[in-house]
Amino acid sequence: MLLLTPAQAAEVLQVRESWLRSRAAERRVPCCFVGKHLRFSRADLEAIVADGARPAGEAAPLRRRRSWLIRWFTRWAV
Repeated sequence: MLLLTPAQAAEVLQVRESWLRSRAAERRVPCCFVGKHLRFSRADLEAIVADGARPAGEAAPLRRRRSWLIRWFTRWAV
């Protein structure tokens, strides 16, 4: 089994390494540790891609901060 470093995995996934590291720290993406070193397997990368895939035209859910901001702005838009 080939294990990739966060930098290598981020390059394969075409995302920032910091994004991948923060999601792994929050346990929001599959990963493994070799001792204290973060690593990603091919299965981990496939799971990340599958989890992030959405049908075309389907909007991503709004984050809580944005929905709060939208309510605040629409309150003043009257």
